[in-house]
Amino acid sequence: MNTPIQFGTDGWRAIIAKDYTVENVARTATGTALWLLQQEMPIPSIVIGHDCRFGGKMFLETTARVMVSYGIKVYYAEGFVSTPMVSLGAQKYKCDLGVVITASHNPPSYNGFKLKASYGGPLSPEKVQEVQDLIPDEIGNKYQSIDLQKAKEEGLYELVDLENDYIEHAKANFDLAAIEKSGLKLAYDAMYGAGQNALKKLLPNITFLHCEENPSFNGIAPEPIAKNLQELSNYIKNNQNIDCALATDGDADRIGLYNSHGEFVDSHHIILLLIHYLVKYKKFSGKVVTAFSCTPRIAKMCEHYELKHETVKIGFKYIAGKMVEGDVLIGGEESGGIATKGHIPERDGIWMGLIIWEYMAKSGKSLEDLIQEVYNIVGSFQFERSDLHIDEALKQRIIAKCKENAFQQFGDYKVERLETVDGFKFFLPNERWVMIRPSGTEPVLRVYAEAPTLEEVRTILKQTEEIVKNI
Repeated sequence: MNTPIQFGTDGWRAIIAKDYTVENVARTATGTALWLLQQEMPIPSIVIGHDCRFGGKMFLETTARVMVSYGIKVYYAEGFVSTPMVSLGAQKYKCDLGVVITASHNPPSYNGFKLKASYGGPLSPEKVQEVQDLIPDEIGNKYQSIDLQKAKEEGLYELVDLENDYIEHAKANFDLAAIEKSGLKLAYDAMYGAGQNALKKLLPNITFLHCEENPSFNGIAPEPIAKNLQELSNYIKNNQNIDCALATDGDADRIGLYNSHGEFVDSHHIILLLIHYLVKYKKFSGKVVTAFSCTPRIAKMCEHYELKHETVKIGFKYIAGKMVEGDVLIGGEESGGIATKGHIPERDGIWMGLIIWEYMAKSGKSLEDLIQEVYNIVGSFQFERSDLHIDEALKQRIIAKCKENAFQQFGDYKVERLETVDGFKFFLPNERWVMIRPSGTEPVLRVYAEAPTLEEVRTILKQTEEIVKNI
């Protein structure tokens, strides 16, 4: 029997040539095609694209052949594209579904299969489950004989330039001239990912790092977190001529940010900056929706601006659902996925970076000054996340103890209350907290913490890890 295909927090991901094979991609595409046919549309259509990983084109063409074999029209992005480009394409070309061949920020040995809805954001969890339930154990080889050139002539296969569509959309929504004329010295680290060409065309005069194809990502998982961006941090510190640097992950939907001192600015701070700019300066309104792992200070900022705030489970699909349903200003998660009103209901690292850079250009203020404005409202804080690579048995024991509410103290820190929306968030005295949660896409246990200083954050993480590892 073939490997079961399981969609996690954000799509199906597996190791290339182990479980991520042409046959398993074809099986997944078959389940997706069968789901589309069940929707009873006149001529179902799908937009598909791949990122910079090994075999992207091969796996995408496999998906295209399966779709064509079921009579589904395929809009096909030639060359690598980012996830937001496919999501925007689903909306622009009025497709019933979008597929991205990507493993996002996972290590280079992985690839994956993401599903996007017609509105330009993640497909809802219920519908993803419906697709998963339709994936067959075995498939025939009918799709292998599909001639894509013939399908093109028959109107079932159409090449589209999703990158250009995205660039034109960005030009229409940002004052790029203000950024260019501001004198700001900016840098962009694509982490060898799919965003590498877009910013070269939007802001060609900034500094670029790792903006070339390298499917091995130079051996570093393309996740824009501090430990993976040491080269960018050192570049800023050594050159001392960069005001702000943006980094995006493998499929360019997650953001990483650095200030002029080469210090990492986490997503909690970015979300707070975006709320402050969009409400105070752009006069936008709407609800703020954030994932359970985000700082409670976002609720404090919302209270300051009299905005409604809602906390949802981790996984951007839960945020996207809220954005589709109602008037949402910002949706964001701790892991770098943020979306704003006026764009697609999809996280987009480049888009968020452009908002921050426009904010800096229009205000004439440094990123550090803008963050201080945020601190004046919600108070200063630091955050860090630790990923524990532990065996499954220990992981399950830790989770069981969390469910029993067995942890009443972590080292010097007494637990005041526990929230369990998605994972286990332990509130400690004086606005400190620590959270424990197993990853939905990787074999790790995540531990998150917030405190006034980075030194104290690391103390909380260390004391928490020592206790949970020794249960």
